[in-house]
Amino acid sequence: MGERVAMGSATASAEKGAGPLRSPVSWALLGLVIQRASYGYELVQRFERTFEGALELSSISQIYTALDTLARHALIEKVDLEDPDSERQPKPHYRATARGVDSYRSWLVSQMHDERRRSRLFARQLAMLAPSDALHVIDLCEQACLEEAATNGHSGTGPSGGKRAASEGNTTLAAGLVGEEGRLAVGARLAWIEYARRRFTALATTPAQPK
Repeated sequence: MGERVAMGSATASAEKGAGPLRSPVSWALLGLVIQRASYGYELVQRFERTFEGALELSSISQIYTALDTLARHALIEKVDLEDPDSERQPKPHYRATARGVDSYRSWLVSQMHDERRRSRLFARQLAMLAPSDALHVIDLCEQACLEEAATNGHSGTGPSGGKRAASEGNTTLAAGLVGEEGRLAVGARLAWIEYARRRFTALATTPAQPK
């Protein structure tokens, strides 16, 4: 990926008034820059292709705002990459720093922990309902899971062929990872839904204890 700024200078820059990085768009954009150095408008196009249906931009300017944020955190840096086949003035490209790659890896792991935390919270909140109400929620969750499974089964593998396939070499890999994650996640949720249904059904049919 080329030379990167030293970790010490990156840390010093990041400490100059940069708060926590919370925006999903910023993290998604950092992933694209880690994958390949790009200039601003190219990142807009790559973002829309890569995250279509999963993460939407409120406007194109959101990309440039996110780039500024990533630069303030010393997660990316601006470089001039010359194109020998072009006579135009080279466009400033953005590439990830060593700090950016490390931060991105840590953020990905944190997302898995957050997902588990949300699942545990949902289970505790479901347990607060009366059995009949909980069973109704469970039925709706099951319906949503089945619809998701049907959608995953008919999803394509993304754009392929020609120049786009050459420039986005991980398109098929990403589609495969997303599809398999979805399949396994739906299977696990359906198994948990069936377990929860048995438990709440048992509660609903248990005679009330005399007070």
